Amino acid sequence: MDQQLELLLEIQDLRMQRRGLTDGTLTDLETEVFDIKIEDAIQSLDEKVEELEQKLAPGIKDRYRRIADKAPRVVASVINGICYGCFVAVSTARASEADRNLRVESCEYCGCFLYHVR
Repeated sequence: MDQQLELLLEIQDLRMQRRGLTDGTLTDLETEVFDIKIEDAIQSLDEKVEELEQKLAPGIKDRYRRIADKAPRVVASVINGICYGCFVAVSTARASEADRNLRVESCEYCGCFLYHVR
């Protein structure tokens, strides 16, 4: 898999974890039992995201920031030729390439980076 695509997937995962901390899904019992200080966890996640963003190539970083400002997910899965960012079929040629995750690609319709699920 392309290293930049791996970074994008890691960043997306961390951003989703951060969203889970800020949307109120953690109960008081969970924060007590696991001794979680939500503010510290959010700060730690933000720092790690920033660190990973610095490793992105300039063009990919610019595109990532444009997508991240508008959408909760920057990487969309492609399953059976369908982009799960916009639910539109990607070109057959693109979906059937053997090395499709060895480079960073974007959906022609929604702009998300694509991760092809085998």
